[in-house]
Amino acid sequence: MIKNIILNLFIALLLLACTEKVEVKLDSTYSRLVVDGSISPGNGPYRVALTSTASYFYNEPAPRVVDATMILSDGINAYQLKETIPGVSGIYETDSTFSGHTGSIYTLNVELPEPIGGYKDYQATDQLRPVAKLDSIRPVFHPEWGKEGVWTIQVWAQDPGNEVNYYMFNLYRNGILLTDTLNKKTITDDALFNGSYISGIDAMYLNNAHKWETLYPGDTVMIQMSGITKEYFNFIDQVRQAGFNIPFFSGPPANVEGNVNNGAVGYFAAFSNSYAKAVVK
Repeated sequence: MIKNIILNLFIALLLLACTEKVEVKLDSTYSRLVVDGSISPGNGPYRVALTSTASYFYNEPAPRVVDATMILSDGINAYQLKETIPGVSGIYETDSTFSGHTGSIYTLNVELPEPIGGYKDYQATDQLRPVAKLDSIRPVFHPEWGKEGVWTIQVWAQDPGNEVNYYMFNLYRNGILLTDTLNKKTITDDALFNGSYISGIDAMYLNNAHKWETLYPGDTVMIQMSGITKEYFNFIDQVRQAGFNIPFFSGPPANVEGNVNNGAVGYFAAFSNSYAKAVVK
């Protein structure tokens, strides 16, 4: 017994003696443009945020990209987005009368005043997909799940079944968006219910142990179901696997394929929405 203890101590000391400090040099000179925005049917304004990736050791919010020229086109009409606070915000928006049209393919063109990552011109394209109409939703509490129970939000809708459809779900509580990052949203395809009636499937889960997710009697919950493209579905899935959230605050820890060219990060999305509300009993 004593011999084994002495042997283990000797091996541990030997390993410590062989430890060498390694200096990892990180290139902080290369940055990429980050695009984060979307459009939908219904009057705007709709917003697109521009930032740039920062050094690993950059302990401030990502630098905003200001004074860019941004044009949105559906192949027939072109719309210019204006910076909300010129030269300051890095957030560009359509006017309040802009509304996306289901089936249209939208192209976002961005021209920067100074190059980022070696480019001044960037482009992203997405098709505005339709969505099934939500009939109703119902919040259900499961006290036997987890430490303090789990809320699920069940949905009812008719899937069109004409092709493979992709859906994204967002949750609002009393008018406040709870799913404010991509890892909180629910995404799914209709492979298991293509063409069938969606009858009370769980679209959202809320851990009752997290008090910011707790529902109380009288709360109004609203589900937003969006019809998204396969490409946007894959983007959200990749972001989740990379352990990365939107809004972006730094470069992703793994390669995530967005729809912006020239090495930019992020996604410009177009999707239609359907809504349903319920009051917690």
